[in-house]
Amino acid sequence: MIYTLLKNLIANRRYEKVDMNNKLDVFLSSDRITVEQHKELSKLVNTQ
Repeated sequence: MIYTLLKNLIANRRYEKVDMNNKLDVFLSSDRITVEQHKELSKLVNTQ
């Protein structure tokens, strides 16, 4: 569920790049998203 929310926020550009990268790291470390999801979302954040 958090993955879908994050993906929507990123797609709608409703984030600060540094903040979103930090959030992705926190969600990964707390096992809320997988490594694959983290890589995908990080790539989206860093290419926009």
